Amino acid sequence: MAEIKPIRALRYTDKAGRLADNVCPPYDIVSVSEREALVARSPYNLIRLELPEGGDDRYAKAGALLDEWLASGVLARDDEEGIFIYEEEFDANGGHYVFNGIVCLVKLEPFEKRVVLPHEETLKKAKEDRFNLMKNTFCNFSSIYSLYLDDEHKIPSLLAGYTKRTPEQSFTDDEGVTHRLWKITAQSDINFIVSVLADKQLFIADGHHRYETALRFSGYVKEQGIAGSTADYVMMTLVDMDNPGLVVFPTHRLIRGMEVDADALKAKCAPHFTVTEYPDVAEAEQVLAANRDKHAFALYTGGAGFTLLTARPEVDEMRFDGKPKSYSSLDVTVLHTLILEGALGIDRENMANQVNLRYTRSFDEAVQSVRSGESACAFIINPTKIREIKAVAEDGEKMPQKSTYFYPKLKTGLVMNKLL
Repeated sequence: MAEIKPIRALRYTDKAGRLADNVCPPYDIVSVSEREALVARSPYNLIRLELPEGGDDRYAKAGALLDEWLASGVLARDDEEGIFIYEEEFDANGGHYVFNGIVCLVKLEPFEKRVVLPHEETLKKAKEDRFNLMKNTFCNFSSIYSLYLDDEHKIPSLLAGYTKRTPEQSFTDDEGVTHRLWKITAQSDINFIVSVLADKQLFIADGHHRYETALRFSGYVKEQGIAGSTADYVMMTLVDMDNPGLVVFPTHRLIRGMEVDADALKAKCAPHFTVTEYPDVAEAEQVLAANRDKHAFALYTGGAGFTLLTARPEVDEMRFDGKPKSYSSLDVTVLHTLILEGALGIDRENMANQVNLRYTRSFDEAVQSVRSGESACAFIINPTKIREIKAVAEDGEKMPQKSTYFYPKLKTGLVMNKLL
């Protein structure tokens, strides 16, 4: 199924200075102020290429800047191709975690071939932005993050031998996440990894927009008759789905730009949900965690307390839009269908265009947004489970947007893939 191969990576050289000052988060989670801070940190920070500023000419400027960095030797391609091991070590939710995966090239396949499977809907605007950037740079700056099943743990066992060695790169970022990189060049080990993954499906965890853009770009290259490109492959970081270091954060929902009558909303939810009041919103995450096996949501409309909405047993038997249980039993599906659409009247087009719906992974930000009056209310939710992602993808379905937030994000700029 999955066809992978090693990568002749584009990487920062010593001329660029400290690697930690030049890498950046994925473009879609970088705020305006965060971008400014990254730009100030280094003249070579990759955010200048990954998220270029300006008008319609910003993509062409990014292409020109990339050429400049290549010519000056700030960036250079490795002499030898290889498969990289990328490891992240971090603290989250009171626990300590380590996970690693491999960075390689993966042959692009349309979703209908069921080799690479999505689990989430995408937005047209984001894909157009990434396509314009690719047209002007011919480069994958950031890696798509995907999962695979390896019940015998063959690849993790191989990687364990490498991660005992001193890494090529190692640094700790401002969030306290330590990033490490090793390179596999032994042909026998590369062949082994290729063979293990040859019968695997890949489940996109993060980077749906980039994958769909890469598919489109591959077609564009063929149409234009551009010779010498490797655009039929895309850079991916592949992680064993059973890796104990995988952490998924919830993405909370904020309702803005409309009036919300709290009492009327609770009354409309009552046929499908048990409504329970709690005095202290600071306990909302703890209460939700205790109701992890149910469809439970913390509704916050301001003040000291919050309301717990817990789905009644019959909700588990519901099937929405004729879709399978894997889709209908997701917390985000229940929330979007029965509460946002059913009780609040926010239709799907509205949700897709984010007219009245916004997202945040920060509980504190969600609460503050309501207290400040920026949002009318917030729905605090539990995280999606890893196996739920697999089940939805296998059934050929897609979750509502922003259903998952894998933490920590992969750094952009450790390894890059030049397509020409």
